[in-house]
Amino acid sequence: MADNLNDLPKDLKKSLRSAALTQRDALPPDIRIEKSLAICDHGAGLEIEPGSIVSGFWPMRSEADIRPLMAALGERGARLCLPAIIDRETIVFRELVRGAALVEMGFGTHGPGPEAEELDPELMLMPLAAFDGKGNRIGYGGGFYDRAIERLRAAGRAPQLIGIAFACQETDAAPAEPHDVGLDAILTEDGLRSFTGGT
Repeated sequence: MADNLNDLPKDLKKSLRSAALTQRDALPPDIRIEKSLAICDHGAGLEIEPGSIVSGFWPMRSEADIRPLMAALGERGARLCLPAIIDRETIVFRELVRGAALVEMGFGTHGPGPEAEELDPELMLMPLAAFDGKGNRIGYGGGFYDRAIERLRAAGRAPQLIGIAFACQETDAAPAEPHDVGLDAILTEDGLRSFTGGT
């Protein structure tokens, strides 16, 4: 049991995160591939201007694989970038250039090395553990994306935030703490769903 009321959201998040990731992990690899491809098909209709900066992610563990979507957006003129873990608190977004080597980023993912240009995303395709129907997102518990978005907003940027997940990762209600950043939309194998309450 939580020691005080302040621990309740954290404990609930931990429980919901574990349940959603268990659901995601249970998807057979072939089904996960099919669902990932459906996500990419639905995402191909995203409206972007040539030169728009789009951040994606290299899949780790049982995450959806959006590399085909990123490639499609790149062919439409987007500048692509991936998160790079700088330290225990910080991620930046480094340009993903065709043919450039990717390096280990920790947590089982990869990204461009320090020689790559740092970019400020205008559209962020964000991995997550769980989400609800109001656009609340539960990440993996490190707060990397929350801090990165806060930094971008402090610099006058307002990136569009689209969560990427399988439909099985939806939960009835995810607690939202003051530091949590809400999604503008969620993209699953069922399609793109927009939220009016994204913060």
